[in-house]
Amino acid sequence: MFEQVPVPTPFQVGPINAYLTGRTLVDPGPDSDEAWSHLTDALAERDLAPEDIEQLLITHPHPDHFGLAERFRERGATVVAHPDAASIMADFPGRLDAEQAFFRDFFERCGMAPSTADTVTELPGAFVHYAPSVPVDREVAAGDRVTVDGTELRVVELAGHAVGEVGFAFDGPAGREALVGDTVLAEITPNPFLQPPPEPDADRPRVLPAYNDCLADLRDADYDRLHPGHRGRIDDPSGRIDDILAEHDDRTERVAGLLDEPTTPVEVMDELFGDLPVTEQFPGMSEAVGHLDVLEAAGRATASERDGDIVYERTD
Repeated sequence: MFEQVPVPTPFQVGPINAYLTGRTLVDPGPDSDEAWSHLTDALAERDLAPEDIEQLLITHPHPDHFGLAERFRERGATVVAHPDAASIMADFPGRLDAEQAFFRDFFERCGMAPSTADTVTELPGAFVHYAPSVPVDREVAAGDRVTVDGTELRVVELAGHAVGEVGFAFDGPAGREALVGDTVLAEITPNPFLQPPPEPDADRPRVLPAYNDCLADLRDADYDRLHPGHRGRIDDPSGRIDDILAEHDDRTERVAGLLDEPTTPVEVMDELFGDLPVTEQFPGMSEAVGHLDVLEAAGRATASERDGDIVYERTD
């Protein structure tokens, strides 16, 4: 039903998979002239112009997935996304400012040098122009239905990879199928990035425990095919999800072995990855803190403060 249309991105992950059926486009890609030209050429090959796209479905509010939405909306398309994604997409620079303010302080408390924390949190600012803010015309959540080219899609809420991420499930040629954004990828083990609190006085979301639970739910839903945001389609969803969960479990056990004494998340990151370049330290911290969150949620580690730093110890 959905035709995969790779769109180039400036990001390390490589091209994103946009999906096209009828006059509906899913995740159009980042806002760049290269991406726009590639995508409009692909539409022209199918006798479509940008003005012919009537509906844009956005799986999650990352620049490589929604950046071109504003160009299509200016040409008449309706933008569909989760309410939490809508709030981010409506003011993407403001969201980035809030994230930078939170993580600059948080990373210092995790044991990172202040100058490094400044650099790590400022780096994403280089990508803000790939994601112009865009209003969402229709907000959808779990259980809602979206009609696409005569087929009814069921909205499935996903958790862990991004705020407000949703999938779209449908009955297709392979049986039970779903578009799942970056929640499950065929050749990459997704790294759920840390997220700031949804409100100033709220707790920081524990993204990796939520992501592991989401993966287990997807596996138990017994899909026959998944259509991911990058690389090839997944024709053995349960097997691929089991592989991802096993990789997470292995790393969690490795982190547990590092907690013989009070240990900061930065020390965990250094043990896991060695001397990471500063450009990779946000993903590195997301891994380190994520697995510490898993251990804490399972009662296997406790967090406390030592001289202003957050430290973790194994409870067993």
